[in-house]
Amino acid sequence: MSRLTHTGAASGPYAPPVPARELTAVSADGARLHVEVHGPENAPAVVLAHGWTCSTAFWAAQIRDLAADHRVIAYDQRGHGRSPASALCSTEALADDLEAVLAATLAPGEKAVLVGHSMGGMALMATAGRPRFKEHAAAALLCSTASSGLVAEARVVPLGAGRLRTWLTGRILRAPVPRWAPSRRWRCASSSTGPWEPVRPRSWSRRARGSCTPVRGRCGTPGRGCSVCSISTTAYGS
Repeated sequence: MSRLTHTGAASGPYAPPVPARELTAVSADGARLHVEVHGPENAPAVVLAHGWTCSTAFWAAQIRDLAADHRVIAYDQRGHGRSPASALCSTEALADDLEAVLAATLAPGEKAVLVGHSMGGMALMATAGRPRFKEHAAAALLCSTASSGLVAEARVVPLGAGRLRTWLTGRILRAPVPRWAPSRRWRCASSSTGPWEPVRPRSWSRRARGSCTPVRGRCGTPGRGCSVCSISTTAYGS
């Protein structure tokens, strides 16, 4: 059971559903990734890659709906949820992780719709040029993500565009978020979803961010522009 399950919603749309099975995928550098599989085993596959400071529980509502007639594969990024922290945390490492998950859960040549939110979208784009991505990706959905310029364009700090906002955003996105002290609540909300986040999801997402290990601050921004997907791709809220 994930750390988030202990602190997250016990019922309702934000309650993490119970997976049909769980497994561990091993990335290129030996990082171990917690993977969950939901829904019918032989149904069309959907792979969900969550964003910075989240976990598989981020997808609770989507998993619950999709798993009725899809095999839904969700995994915790390194240093998030039930996946231990790793000394290496970069866009390329996240691409290695996604490849490992695809190899562990899909049969050779099996296609899936790949969905990436925020940092998960960066992982998808970084993997797009690799053979395993081309082998398994039927289509991609990119949600609230970016391929470059994240620090300059992000609006988590309520200031106009410029050097000060870029500097503050960079400090927030790269810094590990400590356990919850009331004085840090605004920083925690702003660093992941923005200060306009609705109250109920904000309460859940604070707990989600609290389940992360401090090292995950290194994964906050991509080191460079990511590859562009050459398959059918939809970008939402970017």
